[in-house]
Amino acid sequence: RSPHNSAQSCWFWMLECRLSAGWLRQRDCGTERRVCVLVLGDVGRSPRMQYHCLSLSNWNHVLLCFLFDTPSFYGMELQSHILMQNPPGLPSIAVAWLVCILRGSRLIIDWHNYGYTIMALNHGQRHPVVQLAKWYEHFFGPMATHNLCVTNAMKDDLQKNWGIKATTLYDRPASIFRETPLKLQHELFMRLANAYPQFQHSSSENVRVERTIFSVRDLDDNTVTLRAERPALLLSSTSWTEDEDFSILLTALEEYEGFINGGALLPSLVCVITGKGPQKEHYRKLIDSLHLEHVKICTPWLEAEDYPVLLASADLGVCLHKSSSGLDLPMKVVDMFGCCLPVCAIHFSCLHELVKHEENGLIFKDSHELAEQFKSLLSDFPSSDGRLGLFRRNLRASRGQSWDDNWNQNVLPLITWSLTQLLFKATVSLWVSDGGADEDLGEDFSR
Repeated sequence: RSPHNSAQSCWFWMLECRLSAGWLRQRDCGTERRVCVLVLGDVGRSPRMQYHCLSLSNWNHVLLCFLFDTPSFYGMELQSHILMQNPPGLPSIAVAWLVCILRGSRLIIDWHNYGYTIMALNHGQRHPVVQLAKWYEHFFGPMATHNLCVTNAMKDDLQKNWGIKATTLYDRPASIFRETPLKLQHELFMRLANAYPQFQHSSSENVRVERTIFSVRDLDDNTVTLRAERPALLLSSTSWTEDEDFSILLTALEEYEGFINGGALLPSLVCVITGKGPQKEHYRKLIDSLHLEHVKICTPWLEAEDYPVLLASADLGVCLHKSSSGLDLPMKVVDMFGCCLPVCAIHFSCLHELVKHEENGLIFKDSHELAEQFKSLLSDFPSSDGRLGLFRRNLRASRGQSWDDNWNQNVLPLITWSLTQLLFKATVSLWVSDGGADEDLGEDFSR
């Protein structure tokens, strides 16, 4: 054996000695129905882990344990599995693995990305901290009982370079991400108009009409229509981090403004960029320095229930997420597609697993290409007969497997198989101790 494997074997032997001494808590009849979902940080920024929790709660009343900044397993009821995300995985992978060893639980890692590649965005690939984080993930990652990942490209990379066999569990939009009636869109536009002038319409002499820059409600019969001369609504969401370069979008919007000033018959734009994060103020200063007549930009923070409605109200989505590893996919595009919103997304290696160029959106490589895509897609706005309408119809027709069906097919077997194994071992033990014949095994197992 290699020294690496020998050290691991020695470590395992020492821990097994502790186990044999009865250090662990005694398992009870509910242990196999408990799963601890470990989230290090803000669970509100981990929609995929929230969806895991909802799916688990649909099966056998599984007890869920949410752990945040300083996880503590002391005093917690014994669980069959710990399900955790990576990143962040330092130090949570090692801690969760050790707890699983000590308590006889099984560890499931859901690989969203590689933590060391995110650290490299700030420090560079050769920084000692980045190298340490890479070693850490490579050392502790393979110790999980089961592994999930977000793309087939990551699945192949984990197998080839990490020796990890993973199951691909694609992100799917929650049920709240769907097309929205015009009435709800107008109500949201009205609320936003109270806070953001980009949504306001100049006052009308007709007091029986309620207007926003996009929509009109007749107060007599309560009907809502979209204004024929409305601007196009462009939407992007972000955490304002280093893996999204919003200067690309701002430069493209300046170029789009130039198209209109040069005589192109294009609609005005309202560009909404939602979210909060460390670089937001930096980009707000850049936005304030722009002097655009036909393009208006606002950066609101939306209530959770308003975000899906705004996605469903938009005409075109923009995604500037560039995976630090090149192996994960942007959840924001998944949500946009749930609302049947076509997307322009910046290119990276595995994006084709989600965005199909010229089918449900377009893929660009730089600001000039993005500006040309805006020009092409919006040239016949607001008609639904052009490419934007085609992409939207394709999204309606190609709704994939729901999250629940996807989860039940790929994750549930990993959890229930462990329970089946336990029942089988218990049955065999009973059968042997009772001296039963082969034909009794089926009867015992059915109990």
